[in-house]
Amino acid sequence: MTLPAKLIFGPSRRMAVPVLIAIAALQLTGCVVGPKYHAPTAPAPPAYKEAGDWKPAQPNDQNLGGSWWTIFQDPQLNALEDQVNVSNQNLKAAEAQFRQARAALRYYRADYFPTVTYGPSATRERVSSHRPPPNSIFNGITYNDFVLPFNVSYQADVWGRVRKNVESYREQAQASAADLATVNLSMHADLAVDYFQARSLDAEEQLLNSTVKEYEQALELNENRFAGGIASEVEVEQARTQLETTRAQAIDVDVLRAQYEHAVAILIGKPPAEFSLPPLPLTAPPPHVPVSVPSELLERRPDIAAAERLVASANAQIGVAKSAYYPVINLGATGGFESSAITTLLNGPSGLWSVGLSAVGTVFDVGRRRALNDQARAAYDYQVAAYRESVLSGFQQVEDNLAAVRILENEAKVQNEAVVAAQRSLDLSVTRYKGGVTSYLEVITAQSAALADEVTAVNILGRRMANTVLLIQALGGGWDRSSLPDRPECCGKLVSGNVHP
Repeated sequence: MTLPAKLIFGPSRRMAVPVLIAIAALQLTGCVVGPKYHAPTAPAPPAYKEAGDWKPAQPNDQNLGGSWWTIFQDPQLNALEDQVNVSNQNLKAAEAQFRQARAALRYYRADYFPTVTYGPSATRERVSSHRPPPNSIFNGITYNDFVLPFNVSYQADVWGRVRKNVESYREQAQASAADLATVNLSMHADLAVDYFQARSLDAEEQLLNSTVKEYEQALELNENRFAGGIASEVEVEQARTQLETTRAQAIDVDVLRAQYEHAVAILIGKPPAEFSLPPLPLTAPPPHVPVSVPSELLERRPDIAAAERLVASANAQIGVAKSAYYPVINLGATGGFESSAITTLLNGPSGLWSVGLSAVGTVFDVGRRRALNDQARAAYDYQVAAYRESVLSGFQQVEDNLAAVRILENEAKVQNEAVVAAQRSLDLSVTRYKGGVTSYLEVITAQSAALADEVTAVNILGRRMANTVLLIQALGGGWDRSSLPDRPECCGKLVSGNVHP
């Protein structure tokens, strides 16, 4: 149904301004259809189950703020992490997606304002001599027509369709900014994990190479004892086997170490052929990570914030769907100049103008609007469920890594005791062998046990460092919801101290 009203020349001219003022007032006071947004509830326990006697974070604890990796006090790691912000391609892709969402918001925000177009034209036309009425003075005339029009069109947002649409895309842009923060956190965490795994392998290789030197001395001892008729050839070959096996283990470590080095290169945006990670055996234990109450996780995790913003966007789309039940009110205006001669085109008498108003509403659509409304509500329910699942997954990740860090710390203490006991057993076996009390097989057995315990201790330390990084990531890496831009269409910090468009 279309209800047109044109105001052209004459007395109607006096009606133009009052009508436009009335429409503007109607827009300002018009109702915004659709539900008011309320953030969905999510279950949050009072404390983490796996925290135990974990030292809680203090209000002034800034250990995780900004560059969280500095708590490891590793200059080499700090230098590598700084390169992630500059050259990581996944981070650049996420930043481009945010700029895309920002541009989409600006596109729909333009609906707040009228659209102005122009269409100049020049024609030369001859009127037929035989057109009715016959013998008219205008028949058979050839004339020029120069037109310089300007058109203004505007859709009055009486029912809030434009406002709700802009609100939806603003929330999507904020969700995209949170996604950027999530990628940023993930890339830095991946780098830290790969770095510490490489350092753990450096420590293992150092241990194996040191053991190889000891086994070389043991082989030389057995060869001398064999030459002196004290030891058998079997004992010599047993010592040689032990030596070569350990050498093979040391070489095998290089395979995995090279892979971690290549992974670090990709994370800092370099080809593996152009990057080398100097060996640096891991020795220091991981630092303590401050942990706040679970409810704060909702404000600290960028992925949870992104999920919640998508809920808000879906809620706004319900309002957009509801606005389809109401007529669309359009305002239009045309002004310009028209003349048969280009020299008089811009003269006052050549001016023309018109102002118009129309309302277009749907009477019957076979349930199309209802279907769109149901679709919008279903999309909202989906986003609510996805948000709550994100919250639960966040709690799980924190609990998993709290348990891993705590249990691995206890395991490291027990394993260190096992290393001490194995070394004491080895010393006794060597003494017994030199005294001729036992065979070299006992020494080999003690050596294998001691080496296995030392390798296990090194691996546990590497796992502790990796799980500490994962715990920091699960806690949000010091990110805060306040980092989201209030006006993503134009400005605002994206990732706390790290990435800017």
